[in-house]
Amino acid sequence: MSPPATTGSRAGGPGVHSAPPGPAGQRPGTPQLLAALETVRDPELDEPITALGFVASCTVSADGDAQVRLRLPTYFCAPNFAFLMVADAYDAVTALPGVRRTEVMLEDHFASDVINGGVAARAGFARSFDGEAVGELDQLRADFLRKAVMAGTDQVCRPLLAAGTSPAALAEMTLGELPPSRAADRLRQRRADLALPSGDDAPLLIDPATGATVGEQGLPLHLRRARTTRVSIEANAGVCRGMLAHRYQTPGLGEEEDQ
Repeated sequence: MSPPATTGSRAGGPGVHSAPPGPAGQRPGTPQLLAALETVRDPELDEPITALGFVASCTVSADGDAQVRLRLPTYFCAPNFAFLMVADAYDAVTALPGVRRTEVMLEDHFASDVINGGVAARAGFARSFDGEAVGELDQLRADFLRKAVMAGTDQVCRPLLAAGTSPAALAEMTLGELPPSRAADRLRQRRADLALPSGDDAPLLIDPATGATVGEQGLPLHLRRARTTRVSIEANAGVCRGMLAHRYQTPGLGEEEDQ
């Protein structure tokens, strides 16, 4: 998923994106809004905001006016993470054919007014938090994508090793040799998001920071790092789900139960 366009401006009043209304048959409904929001991920947890329960509501009027309300596990969730999710949600919904206006509102958060206003104005994170932020969030997004690549590496390698694949064979494998799975598709996508090799002939084991191939000698340390990263992300996701359930006690739209 490409970083949101958090600079510049769009036509329309404060808080909305405006576009010419489309034919009635092209106006999306709630299922289409939810499908678009499913592409938006919590950057730290690498899971869709729908599956996590962060979407409190989403509606679209007969005129194509879309409104999305988001919620987070705590009042003090990191504002940089929150900003990314609100901005990505805005972009995902705005891109739907037939959406005339878009409004995305983060609720019950200490910085919700600043975040909502900044995203609506396409001001970017640094301008929205003037005097508090030192720059935009591209590097933060990339850092978490690299962690997602490491976690994904563990998800695809553990079953192979359990099935008897030797470390030497694993070190020589390419992405195209992976058995088809959701985890394999996800790993490819995260690597592509970072402009790392993601084709069938790309090495399975690479350093997500440099793209360099990890050989057999470096394999044990690389796999330990991958496992530790996966466990950490999954533990954080479990904690967030628990706090959200305690805070709101109602499921979000599209929320999936913690496995």
